[in-house]
Amino acid sequence: MTLPLPLPVVPQPSLPIAGSADRFPIRRIYCVGRNYVDHIREMKEGDERDPPFFFQKPSDAIVEDGGVVAYPADTEDFQFEIELVVALGAGGRDLTKAQALDAVFGYAVGLDLTRRDQQRDMRAKMLPWERGKAFDASAPCGAIVPVSAIGHPAKGSITLDVDGAPRQSGDIAHMIWNVPEIIANLSASYALAPGDLIMTGTPAGVGPVRPGETMHGRVEGVGTITITVAPCEA
Repeated sequence: MTLPLPLPVVPQPSLPIAGSADRFPIRRIYCVGRNYVDHIREMKEGDERDPPFFFQKPSDAIVEDGGVVAYPADTEDFQFEIELVVALGAGGRDLTKAQALDAVFGYAVGLDLTRRDQQRDMRAKMLPWERGKAFDASAPCGAIVPVSAIGHPAKGSITLDVDGAPRQSGDIAHMIWNVPEIIANLSASYALAPGDLIMTGTPAGVGPVRPGETMHGRVEGVGTITITVAPCEA
């Protein structure tokens, strides 16, 4: 097959960097599952002693703060999950917990949007979660705030409101695995690199969001994100 010339230019997904005109190029998006005990209990799945696990979203699933996300096709249960996001400025394999924070460029506030009915169906069939987790516009994320500005947040409230009504409330200090542990464990299975994002899991309170509603998330000491849901995709 002969491809038409010139070949299309595919844009590099990126996010703004707080306080800078530069942007953060995104390589991969890793997500941590089951990293808050209260969320494990509300979902009624897994053993609280089990370690969290990892899945991925495509880098072009990013939606910037203030964006509008269409209610996705192929679901009747579209849900929000507020998360602290780690942005890597360095990488490597088999990083130790002592080395892990040196790889962090900054932090952000993100949403792991989920087609919950599809996720449950895939899990029941022992199939991969991509249909429920890795769809278009499933990874809204705010600006990356550099470590030089905020350090490494290890505690602080993490909340989400829908149209002003509180829906999720927790503290990042309650993560089962903290950020250095997440990075060290992830690097045992993947060669991490600059541009990787890690969504670190969500506290309890996840639930559905509907067309016309606006989600506002916040991580204390990091920032906020606001995303509105538009009518269903055509």
